Amino acid sequence: MNTTLARTLQWKNQPDTHDIDLHNLVKSASSVIAPLGPINTFAARHPWVNLEGQSFEQTARWFKDTCNLDIYPNESILQSARERGGMDQDFLEKELQQWLSKQSLQLPRETAERFCRTALLKNQLSSSTLPVSEIKSMAAKLKRFTPQMSEKHAVKTYSQRLEELGKGDAVHELNRHMIKWCKLFLDESQAVWAMPHRAEGFYRAWRKLAQHDPALSRKVRKQLSEFPEEADAALMEVLLALEIPFSEIQDYFEAHFLSLPGWGGMLLWRSQQSTDNSSLLLDYLAVRISMEWVLIKPFLPLTEKRNDKIHLEPLLAAWAEWGNLPIHAWSQLSASEIKARLALANRFDKIVRNRLWLEAWEKTYENQLKKLLLSQQPEENIKRKLAQFVFCIDVRSELFRRKLEKAGDFETFGTAGFFGLPIATCELGSNHTHRSLPVMFKPQHKVSESSPDSHIYQQRLHAVRSLWFTFKTMKHNLLSSMVLPEISGPWLSLQTLARSFVPRSAGRTLNKLREAWLDKPSTKLSLDHTQTAENVLPIGFSLKEQVHYVRQALKMMGLTDHFAPLVVICGHGSHSTNNPYHSALDCGACGGASSGFNARVLAALCNLPNVRKGLETEGIVIPQGTVFAAAEHITSRDELRFLYVPELSGKAKEAFDSIQIALPKVSEEAAAERISQLPSFQTHFKNPKAAAERLAEDWSEVRPEWGLARNAAFIIGERRLTQDCNLEGRVFLNNYNWKKDKNGAILAGIISGPATVAQWINLQYYASTVAPHYYGSGNKTTQTVTSGIGVMQGNASDLLSGLPWQSVMKSDEEAYHEPLRLLVVIQAPREYVKRVLEQNHAFAQKVKNGWIRLASIDQEGRWKSWS
Repeated sequence: MNTTLARTLQWKNQPDTHDIDLHNLVKSASSVIAPLGPINTFAARHPWVNLEGQSFEQTARWFKDTCNLDIYPNESILQSARERGGMDQDFLEKELQQWLSKQSLQLPRETAERFCRTALLKNQLSSSTLPVSEIKSMAAKLKRFTPQMSEKHAVKTYSQRLEELGKGDAVHELNRHMIKWCKLFLDESQAVWAMPHRAEGFYRAWRKLAQHDPALSRKVRKQLSEFPEEADAALMEVLLALEIPFSEIQDYFEAHFLSLPGWGGMLLWRSQQSTDNSSLLLDYLAVRISMEWVLIKPFLPLTEKRNDKIHLEPLLAAWAEWGNLPIHAWSQLSASEIKARLALANRFDKIVRNRLWLEAWEKTYENQLKKLLLSQQPEENIKRKLAQFVFCIDVRSELFRRKLEKAGDFETFGTAGFFGLPIATCELGSNHTHRSLPVMFKPQHKVSESSPDSHIYQQRLHAVRSLWFTFKTMKHNLLSSMVLPEISGPWLSLQTLARSFVPRSAGRTLNKLREAWLDKPSTKLSLDHTQTAENVLPIGFSLKEQVHYVRQALKMMGLTDHFAPLVVICGHGSHSTNNPYHSALDCGACGGASSGFNARVLAALCNLPNVRKGLETEGIVIPQGTVFAAAEHITSRDELRFLYVPELSGKAKEAFDSIQIALPKVSEEAAAERISQLPSFQTHFKNPKAAAERLAEDWSEVRPEWGLARNAAFIIGERRLTQDCNLEGRVFLNNYNWKKDKNGAILAGIISGPATVAQWINLQYYASTVAPHYYGSGNKTTQTVTSGIGVMQGNASDLLSGLPWQSVMKSDEEAYHEPLRLLVVIQAPREYVKRVLEQNHAFAQKVKNGWIRLASIDQEGRWKSWS
């Protein structure tokens, strides 16, 4: 191969190959995919996170041209929204008029309006009624009037170009091989035999093993054996061999990443976790493009002509159906009018139409929210409450908070679920450290549980884990797997029957037995600073850090005065059984885990006398009788479970008793409202609380809860702005008082942290709804957990990055999640919003380019849309 390249494969007018920085090209190309972490620590990240420098519409066009992917809601979703009254026609008309005003039209405005309005309302051509032969004949006559292409052609991989020529199933064949090698290399727990040579890196391991792959012909295996030992050298050679122009190398890499965005995303995530894996993406492309070259080599050179022309037939058909212009009438038009009509039909394409429909839908929702928020604003009540609860901003907290506030003299606050603590956590008896903070941040401290009486607990926990590990090992061993059914059959049969027919009782009994046998002792947290080795996270916090994090947390949640006798910091998590996506239902701000640990850490820090003294010097005075406790809101059960309750003062004890009395009713009411939204509610609604528990314990349940489906807005403001509103569990609620934020630092922190996490969640649900085959993960019932890191459909698909069908769809035909881009509403004077936009370039770019929508409510109660 090397001698052939030296003789024949020289690029014309290309830079010297030594000047080509493959690492930078690979890094730039990887922006078209998003990092994908393991499913057991599911962290929301929208798939276009690195593409926000261009507008949403530009991104939509690029994906349509590159991989025929639509990222606007399809006609079925839009039609369903129209039928439900979710789109106000007045907003659609305004959007249309704005679009037309930006166009340079050579037609009467009335003619253009009539054509576009009809196109919007029909949106699909009924081609069966159109004279096809007449259209083709007229298109040939008008060929010289073809509009110019507005974008450059999309770069395709050789495999894609071969398929377009009808020469086999090249893309599928290449993907089949790549999926196999990615599964082997990335496996964390499932494979009985680990991939040989894996420590040498992806490319080197593949090169050594591919020579013995029986799925490849002898000729192909021989060619692979001649490849260079280093990935960058191999990648350079195949680029030369394929004669990829230098100007198209990055585009070519992007096309390959988009062929398997899931596996590529997992490799991207791995490459970001350690410098040892920094060249993993280059290895991946070296393997993939090398495989492509040997597979398509027999078909080279390709003789296809790239078609950059715009087809006139659909444009003529559009005018025939939407513009009431018969095909024969084109012969009577002037040249300028022909050009103008064709240009309008070309510009007002499906992407523009769907964009206008989506924006009208979003404006309708914004208007509804505006009316709801401004219709009633109660006076500020500074009376001291009996108890205060701090919940995560998660949309599922809104319903529970609403019920809780009506149940007693209680006040609730909303803040990011990790409570501003940049920590990694380690629970008692575990050697695993979990990064309990949003993926955009890195932990600065480690907090562990410990207990002087943990010896027996840890022994029993180790026994449980050893038993499970032994069982798993026996399942995969050839000899032991033959006798395993005889040993485990009776017990597993009883468990299967119990979990299948009485899941609620079985789950509750098994949990109680496990907890009783383990008998976890009371624990303390490592809150005080302990010196550690260099490059190791420090354990605990110094006093200065303790005061800093508590002050920051209290300011971010807006709780700096008028403290109640009892303040409950509420983390949240979910509980479900046999659910690969269980971490996707936990706290999005805590890396796919319950935020109860963070809640306990913050509550314990707030109770420290030295911390309170430090806060007093900065004007935050916590009364001596105020006690902080920690609890966990279990969203799939609609329960609030206390995790940490220190010694209570008299008033705090009174508050605690009132809470315990109120919680059962709150839980029942919350369950009744939430369960009614599930498709199966009719069969379980006789007792909604029992239904919630059954859904959480049923191992055949594909939809234990809706999670964050239907999320649509993020409100940054005082609780009294929303406390009398039923927001239907669709809104992230972050407390904020602009009067306590003179320099705007708190608002800036909310925008760069919680609002960004909410946007990622929002667009992940959006993508899983509008492009479920590409960004979702399909039907749960046909998923396969693979390599211990994610799920596939069947045994040879892309690693699926998004949410399952059951998380966004009500049925096979009807979507439950409404794919609207997140609306951020800020309750503050307009100069505060202007300051944020001026100082936070990334946020301003999101607003300008349509990745997020922005509105504000000023001190006079006036609403302003900024997007």
